[in-house]
Amino acid sequence: MITRTAALLLSVAVLGGAASAGAQEKPAEKKVDTRVFELRIYTAEAGKMDALLARFRDHTVKLFQKHGMTNVSYWTELTPRGEEKLYYVLAYPSKEAADKSWTAFRDDPDWKKAKADSEKGGPLVKKVESVFLKPTDFSAIK
Repeated sequence: MITRTAALLLSVAVLGGAASAGAQEKPAEKKVDTRVFELRIYTAEAGKMDALLARFRDHTVKLFQKHGMTNVSYWTELTPRGEEKLYYVLAYPSKEAADKSWTAFRDDPDWKKAKADSEKGGPLVKKVESVFLKPTDFSAIK
């Protein structure tokens, strides 16, 4: 069992070592964060939400990743208010990177096949909303 005095001395030694090690390191350069986020809201066609979620789960999320998009999170409403909606956020290194990723995604033969296969009974999405966001200086996520 460690005594309080031994624990205190160990803490001082560890903190002192960390401080002296840090003194030898060069200060980190302030990096400009250009990362942007995209909030997308898909309004599902009536009765198509399960198929839309399956397409995302089985194909879309992986294809986004393949094309340099960072999947942040996906949500549905706890208590739908009429039309069912899928909300999600993607992150990109920059707006220019987002544009390139979307072009590559839309041109991907695997996406075209997944979309066509999932929409044999009609479109899954009635409406798409998209807004690009940049974090504030006090945001927990950047």
